[in-house]
Amino acid sequence: MTTRLNLTYPTALVLRALSEGYGYGFDIMDASGLPSGTVYPALRRLERAGCVASTWEEEAAARREGRPARRYYQITRDGMALLARARERFAGLDHGLHTAAGPEPSVA
Repeated sequence: MTTRLNLTYPTALVLRALSEGYGYGFDIMDASGLPSGTVYPALRRLERAGCVASTWEEEAAARREGRPARRYYQITRDGMALLARARERFAGLDHGLHTAAGPEPSVA
């Protein structure tokens, strides 16, 4: 990790959602129950710290579906290590995602 990161429960939930295959902001918000004002700043911090990598979807694909392009996120090896620390720190983390979040996570 290149940047020191404050490991909070919401940050851990974002990592957990990413590790489960939830790949873009609204998807992560649905899975974690966290608001956009928590998810997007956490994703930016995690990316700066090297725990998350992101790519933009092609504009044409988004246009075909009549929506803005999505930024897809993936957890990195450093992110998996941080998630392991989070699981030790937060006992209920593995039960923190919404089980009724809808369909299976999207895959980019």
